Amino acid sequence: MPERWLEAKGFLLDMTGVLYDSYGLTGTAIPGSCEALQLLRQHHVPFRFVTNESTSDRQFLAMVLSTLGLQIDAQEIIAPAPQVVKIVRERGLRPFLLVKDTVLQEFAGLKTTNPNCVVLGDAQDDFSYENVNRAFSILMNLPKPVLLSMGCGRYYKETDGLKMDVGAYCKALEYACGIQAECCGKPDPRFFQMALDSLGLEADAVVMVGDDVRNDVNGAQRVGMRGVLVKTGKYRTGDEEHGERRPDAVMENLLEVVRMYLHST
Repeated sequence: MPERWLEAKGFLLDMTGVLYDSYGLTGTAIPGSCEALQLLRQHHVPFRFVTNESTSDRQFLAMVLSTLGLQIDAQEIIAPAPQVVKIVRERGLRPFLLVKDTVLQEFAGLKTTNPNCVVLGDAQDDFSYENVNRAFSILMNLPKPVLLSMGCGRYYKETDGLKMDVGAYCKALEYACGIQAECCGKPDPRFFQMALDSLGLEADAVVMVGDDVRNDVNGAQRVGMRGVLVKTGKYRTGDEEHGERRPDAVMENLLEVVRMYLHST
């Protein structure tokens, strides 16, 4: 009997650490990832890219990845910013945006004067004491503080090593303000549901492939998907043992996942 994940009808794919290792606003394609995407397209296997990337907008991200040989349409990318915009509009919020300038296009049209919430992205060098303290002051002066974080990861990998992710700064604000942030992005079930809706498939027919056992694999498993962990990106030996449950499979890279899947169908 084949492993259950091999019976899937579609895939959700993490980007950083699965397709490429980032380096600032560029990066390096992970060996085999370009071929893996080509195989999925050739065999008409539906997939979407599910990322907590919050340093650039989707159009720019797709353009950058195309220079690495990764042919991606921006409409195939499910990222946190649109989810945040939806929440902000529905609740009539006015955000203080602690994000990089390169992602601001995603928030065009939102009212940001006299902010009554804070939106946190991977601001990198913009995580200065001055900016983080401004976010803290805004939250502390609100009767019902709202902190929306685009992801809650601890760290990610760039070509020159591991980097602190937005989750670390989110935890600092939570601690200082005595509040609980809302995570927009993986592993939020609403975020995964957005991706499933885009695919038009039910959770039990989809496999999530990622390099993060908690946010990618376990997050997907919680909503009924199968989760495959790949040993690329920020994967470290033994990560598969440190989640709330084991991945459905642990593979060397995305190309091995795709080849095994196509061989089984």
